[in-house]
Amino acid sequence: MAGEIVSTLNGPGIPLRGNDIDTDRIIPARFLKCVTCDGIGEHAFKDDIKGLAQKGETHPFADERFSSATILVANKNFGCGSSREHAPQSLKRWGIQAIIAESYSEIFYGNCVSLAMPCFTADHDTCARIQNTIEGDPTAELGISVAEATISIGEEVIQLEIQSGAQGQFLDGSWDARAGLLENLDGAKKVAAKLPYVSNYA
Repeated sequence: MAGEIVSTLNGPGIPLRGNDIDTDRIIPARFLKCVTCDGIGEHAFKDDIKGLAQKGETHPFADERFSSATILVANKNFGCGSSREHAPQSLKRWGIQAIIAESYSEIFYGNCVSLAMPCFTADHDTCARIQNTIEGDPTAELGISVAEATISIGEEVIQLEIQSGAQGQFLDGSWDARAGLLENLDGAKKVAAKLPYVSNYA
């Protein structure tokens, strides 16, 4: 039993400019009280959206032009800050299926992998070029190949980078740790039975 194979992703993009966009900005702490992540997507960037609106500006995640976006293009150190897994959950449930950025927080990156949400990297100029293209035509269809680590915009194919371990997990479905545990449930039970805090330190 394996998770879904993630080999290609298609859809419009959304540009999110700025370095060091942390998980507190992606999903404010007051929305972390939920038992499940149902509905958490509607609160993505809630405070940033409100702050810009007060200045008469529109945040990309509140901009109707990008309301159907599935591919997020950010900049340096995206997802830094606290390790809350609610951050990638909120992006996934908003509609994001893949992210391209200059770099990521390591924990955020791992949390994205566990949600089958590939994170690619590219240099600053490449990210800016893709962001400019999306802003110029928000309806443009982008096509990502996980195997080739590329994004296609019309006739143009741009090379990206992805960690080889994560890439392999998306292509063989092993990104889904829960599916892996269920596949080897008997073995997991045997290991659990040996843990003192499971057996009441017997």
